[in-house]
Amino acid sequence: MAIVVQKYGGSSVADVARIAQVADKVAHARRRGVQVVVVVSAMGKTTDNLLALANDAARTGVEHPGESPRRELDMLLSTGERVSMALLSIALHSRGIDAISFTGSQSGILTNDRHFDARIIEVRPHRIEDELHRGRVVIVAGYQGMSYRREITTLGRGGSDTTAVALAAALGAESCEIYSDVDGVYSADPRVVPDARHLPAVRYEQLQEMAEAGAKVLNAQAVEWARRQKITIHARRTGDVLDAHGVPPRETISSDFAAIASERSVRAIVGLDNATLVEAPSARLPQLSDALETLGLSILDLEARDGRAAFAVALLNAPDWNRCQAALTAAGGPDTRMHAGLAMVSVVGDGLTTGGASVGAFARAVEGFHRLTASPLRLSALVPRETLAEAQRRLHARFVVDAHV
Repeated sequence: MAIVVQKYGGSSVADVARIAQVADKVAHARRRGVQVVVVVSAMGKTTDNLLALANDAARTGVEHPGESPRRELDMLLSTGERVSMALLSIALHSRGIDAISFTGSQSGILTNDRHFDARIIEVRPHRIEDELHRGRVVIVAGYQGMSYRREITTLGRGGSDTTAVALAAALGAESCEIYSDVDGVYSADPRVVPDARHLPAVRYEQLQEMAEAGAKVLNAQAVEWARRQKITIHARRTGDVLDAHGVPPRETISSDFAAIASERSVRAIVGLDNATLVEAPSARLPQLSDALETLGLSILDLEARDGRAAFAVALLNAPDWNRCQAALTAAGGPDTRMHAGLAMVSVVGDGLTTGGASVGAFARAVEGFHRLTASPLRLSALVPRETLAEAQRRLHARFVVDAHV
């Protein structure tokens, strides 16, 4: 039988009633005659609540107040998905569906040795394959794995997406279905831009640019896995009713051959909410690179000229930013400068640097930006956090609604 991997985000499993809805959807797929592997996130705001508990515990001392070791954060945060997987398995059993739940390590998800933002290096899904052969639905805790040192690791925000796509590749799955509270990918965040447009199909490279620029609909590492392994992603809304073939009324499909509805390039506006700009002498780039690797930080849009280097750091996966900031300052030397309170706004599309019209229109639409970077697939600027929402709306009006550039 064909294998389908389904992933359900935190909002889809936020309480027992929603877990029951997911169980009905999984049972429907199983009764259609396909083998099902389900990847689940932690319930609702569980991860945020656990982080808050960690911060409270870290503030009780005087030696390193407010600092939580990343290894211990991984041990703590990995419990959230375990609750979801066990509850869903219980709900499926109550529906007469034989199911079994596995942690990331039990599923054979092997990662590098970074904590809080690990990367999957290999998947050995032997136990999953054995249970599928026995006719069971397999439920996997997303967002987590085990390093080659047998340490529990987590994959960063949105890491359950990566778990699902990596498992789909390892199992030779027919498809990977990503369920959330929205029915696919939009030209902007509908909560920020009311007239955002649904995108029925997006190519891998565009979706990866969107994810790396801050779009929350899919994790960037997940899209990278899908692109390398040629896994077709279906982004869907959990609450939508599926037809007899398991297809919802609307979705977004991402693949190498995703057909675009119009001849014009798909364009999307993306915002990344919290970033810091780091400036230092370009001669210190080797030391800064070593520090970034040691800290497990990813950078955005590095630029070096006239003896100075500048790059942005997204703070989403940096729970210990005070420690990171001190280490980067030490690596960059006394002339290192940090500019906090920033956000990044981007336009993603094709041919954005052909001629100068797109760059000019972008610069006019985004007021007060700190620096602007351009590539054929993305235009980005760092802006004050409080101006991010308005910048997204202005760019959407210019590049999507009134697209003449």
